[in-house]
Amino acid sequence: MGWFEEYFEFERYGTNMRTEILAGITTFMTMAYILFVNPLILSDAMGKAAFDSLVAVTALSAGITTIIMGVYAKKPFALAPGMGLNGYFAYSVVRHMGYPWQVALAAVFVEGLIFIVLSVTKVRSAVIHAIPMSQKYAVGAGIGLFLTFIGLNDVGFINAATEKGVLLFTGLNAHAMISKSGLLFLFGLLLAAVLISYRIKGALLISILTTAILGWITGAAPWPHHLFSMPTISYTFLKLDLKGLFNLGALGVIFAFFMVDFFDTLGTVTGLSAKAGYLTEDGKIPDAEKVLLTDAIGTTLGALLGTSTVTTYIESAAGIEEGGRTGMTSLVVGLLFLAIGLFIAPLASAIPAFATAPALVIVGYYMMSTIKHIDFSDPAEAIPAFLVVMSIPFTYSISAGIGLGFISYTLIKAFRGKWAEVHPLMWVLAIIFVSYFAYLGGAL
Repeated sequence: MGWFEEYFEFERYGTNMRTEILAGITTFMTMAYILFVNPLILSDAMGKAAFDSLVAVTALSAGITTIIMGVYAKKPFALAPGMGLNGYFAYSVVRHMGYPWQVALAAVFVEGLIFIVLSVTKVRSAVIHAIPMSQKYAVGAGIGLFLTFIGLNDVGFINAATEKGVLLFTGLNAHAMISKSGLLFLFGLLLAAVLISYRIKGALLISILTTAILGWITGAAPWPHHLFSMPTISYTFLKLDLKGLFNLGALGVIFAFFMVDFFDTLGTVTGLSAKAGYLTEDGKIPDAEKVLLTDAIGTTLGALLGTSTVTTYIESAAGIEEGGRTGMTSLVVGLLFLAIGLFIAPLASAIPAFATAPALVIVGYYMMSTIKHIDFSDPAEAIPAFLVVMSIPFTYSISAGIGLGFISYTLIKAFRGKWAEVHPLMWVLAIIFVSYFAYLGGAL
């Protein structure tokens, strides 16, 4: 194993092979749900006959891109078709706007090509480096609350949904809290918290597996019926329709995909980098171009295979919390996606939501710790940061939270007469977000 340790610089990051493998397994377990949720959502647009292909292309796009992230960018960040983006693909572009799913795939493909150009020319990394530190830390904290919100929603403790971009929240569900799955969720959450308080490595993974096994034993979730299934990608592979993009409306679809993906990725990469300790003193992310280029390649590859936008996953924070600091973590995640997604998908599908939801809540707790770096004695820094932290979970959108933060930060600094403290790119980004929100308003 000496070559791996040297290539991934274990000594530099104070890690070892056991920790990296454990971190990779943990990240995979917290995001393995995408193998089944993504096909479920996209098959609503492509037809039920696409389901088997979608399972395979979800695994392939996630596995291959995450391996590239590990070997090329050497970061513990995992990628997969993004939640939210797949919903926009299926329910807005295809079912609401009426575009064939092949045209929607073409829009994702073009968006990926644009990102590749922007990444190679270092435009994307320049944007990240222009963002003030208070906003970067706020994004990490906001994502933490977002993860907690998702975890609680997954087990039915809260009832929330989005309709035309609006979050519908109907309050707590007391019945779910005392149900069998609800009690198992609380058990998993308590187990994870106790293990973490004892600083036991692998706490999240132990919690997930233990809770899942208890769920199978008690009948709260079905046992895996079988382990193996043969993959197929024929229904979706290379089915994108580029000719269908030659109209003004389709350009708007590309723009929407572009905006959501750009800033969701920006926020996720920034938040994860802050948590992993990668940020330099001036707030820059080392090798940002490699991370963003990998993300862009994933989107392009995913469209060719037949899935919606591939993006960096906030669930990567679970592996980071388990000590994952190098590309070895991503390599493990990618290999697991290929192995489980392509051949033993039924086993992964048997891991119930109440077993993975506690990990999301705990990761939310961890990521909230970045808020301590924000200077709350300076309202010009703290108020825009607060708007980011508050709006990401409340709008159910990372990009919306970032947009509100950027606009408010720029305007408050301007009215304070501190123009010099605002990077010129922040003005550009604020204007872009104003335009983006205006576009969404028109679309709704």
